[in-house]
Amino acid sequence: MKTLGNIIWIIFGGLHIALEYFIAGLVLMITIIGIPFGLQSMKLGMLAIWPFGTKVKWKPSHPF
Repeated sequence: MKTLGNIIWIIFGGLHIALEYFIAGLVLMITIIGIPFGLQSMKLGMLAIWPFGTKVKWKPSHPF
């Protein structure tokens, strides 16, 4: 079922959204300050390609 959902998602706009995230990530990586944001944009692009069956994990960056 996950595979069918992913195929339908790609056909009806998922590929377009993922390409926008990838292009935005490349543009952000032009400057040194934008590199972390560009990397996160690339991760969102990968999530936009295969959204069904993917789990998002929260990793807190602060110890408190």
